[in-house]
Amino acid sequence: MSDAELQGLQDTIESRLRDAQPDVELLALERPATERLRLFIDRPGGVDLALCEQVTNELRDLLGDYSIEVSSPGPERPLSKPEHFQRFLGRRARVRTREQIAGHKSFTGELTAADEASVSIDAGDGEVTIPLEAVHRSNLVADETEVTA
Repeated sequence: MSDAELQGLQDTIESRLRDAQPDVELLALERPATERLRLFIDRPGGVDLALCEQVTNELRDLLGDYSIEVSSPGPERPLSKPEHFQRFLGRRARVRTREQIAGHKSFTGELTAADEASVSIDAGDGEVTIPLEAVHRSNLVADETEVTA
């Protein structure tokens, strides 16, 4: 499945969830194996097992082609849309790129800026601005205080 086909499937799932569960947001769709889809969802108030089951039931017709895993984002929440980066400005994140930017393909640091086209991250040795189209994967990084709490 190409990136464009996966994006098309994500758009379809987002549209269906918006109709069936308007408060549920699809944060990321991954395809870890040929016949498996992994969905990371969130909603105000959090995600529980019952919601994961409801989302799976909404997508039951896809079960003929894929096994579906529905999961909460956890402390290392995926960041896949401009509004995700904007919501978590000031937090630590890891951004991995498809191609090298400033000599690197992975950046971990504080999110310092974000708009519809790019995200900026300061890994401690200066701020780097990354075009969103270059981002392969990104997620929040749990702070030590979150891990020990």
